[in-house]
Amino acid sequence: MAIFTAYDNAEILEALQAAAPHAEIHTDDQVAREHSANGNAQMEINGRILAYVAVGDVADIQGVLRVARQYHIPVVPQGADTSTVIGADGLNGGIILSTVRMNRIKEISKGDLLAVVEPGVINGDLDKEARKQGLFYAPDPGSKPISSIGGNAATNAGGMSTVKYGATTDNVLGLKVVLADGREIKLGGRTYKHAFSYDLTHLFVGSEGTLGIITEITVKLNPIPIGTPVVGVAYFDNMTALAKGVEDLRLSGIYPVTLEALDGLTVAALDRYEGTHYAEGAEAMLIFRLDAGGETSLKIAEKILTADHAKNIKVTSDPNEAAAIIKLRQDMLPAVFANGQHIMEDMAVPLSKLPEMMDYIAEVAKDLNVEIYTAGHAGDGNVHPTVIWPADQPEPPKEALKAIRMLFRKALALGGTISGEHAVGMSKNQWNNEELGFDVDEIQHQIKDLFDPLNILNPKRKID
Repeated sequence: MAIFTAYDNAEILEALQAAAPHAEIHTDDQVAREHSANGNAQMEINGRILAYVAVGDVADIQGVLRVARQYHIPVVPQGADTSTVIGADGLNGGIILSTVRMNRIKEISKGDLLAVVEPGVINGDLDKEARKQGLFYAPDPGSKPISSIGGNAATNAGGMSTVKYGATTDNVLGLKVVLADGREIKLGGRTYKHAFSYDLTHLFVGSEGTLGIITEITVKLNPIPIGTPVVGVAYFDNMTALAKGVEDLRLSGIYPVTLEALDGLTVAALDRYEGTHYAEGAEAMLIFRLDAGGETSLKIAEKILTADHAKNIKVTSDPNEAAAIIKLRQDMLPAVFANGQHIMEDMAVPLSKLPEMMDYIAEVAKDLNVEIYTAGHAGDGNVHPTVIWPADQPEPPKEALKAIRMLFRKALALGGTISGEHAVGMSKNQWNNEELGFDVDEIQHQIKDLFDPLNILNPKRKID
């Protein structure tokens, strides 16, 4: 797809180089492919970008936006490029503005229980540095080893620990953001309470780069709990029974840090991928982790799971064995994706409705004769059904797409959402009216117009 613009590309690139002197600017197709989550396929959809710009500092960001305003060029903010919803791929004739080089941990304050970081800092790297001081960073998406804090904030990423410590939005104290007009504003701060202003901090968390570009994030840190964490697995006859066990564990008062569900298809895929033997013929497996409470909490958990008909319960406090079990959940995506073409989805329902949602997923798979591998963060009602079809069939069959639509509408009917933690991007923005209603969708457009009247920041994402 050719780039059509009223201006000469060489003129624009020269302006970019002058406006962002510390940035690395690339224009070749190979770089564009490397920094597009969907590679060649997405270039066919969105076209060829003008430039990939890896900024070095805030002044570079302001300079890129100045050029974008002048020439009316779309700018797609990008972190570590782990979006699953076409949220950070380039647009035809546009600029990918990458913050991956802005990767300094500026401060870890033990006294204030916080860290101040640039947006390109990798989630797992911040956690490692915090642990050296007896602290940890709680949000742990499946992409923790490779995703950036800036991207996590822009999408309000969740993870396995959300059930106890909350999603990214619950762990952000403050932000610095460059707006479309070039101003850098400071939002929130270093305090755990802040009631003076409108809560603009959390307006930008989850805004997917459509309102401004995050340049600094102040996040909460937690003391590492005393005692030895316990990790366990429990097997069930089906996901509905597992969901009932999760509900009872949440009500028990023992505050598990992780409650992860995997159906039989997913566990079998993991066994093939890892060379392990976890399946044991069960149709559902729960991975649970307790980071405090010791033997008392463990006994309560075992009693509840037994009462909810868990077939077998295995627990360990050995760090290596525990890490192997957690790794099993972290490797879920490549293990499932190895089985063919796929669409992975991201719904969340109220906890009391989780058994019904699990039952409905199995019903849809049977009725439409499609393979659906289901896993997710059961402790907060977040499920990731993945529809699989043969690898030699590039386009999804109509039954796969129908299954996704049915699951979306079921989640909404149960009072849930079709995006629990993976954001909206281009994949789901056509559902805004259905989930939000016309009035709220219209307010979102008004907010977008206020912050970005030229619509240069990540257009076509989040809102349609």
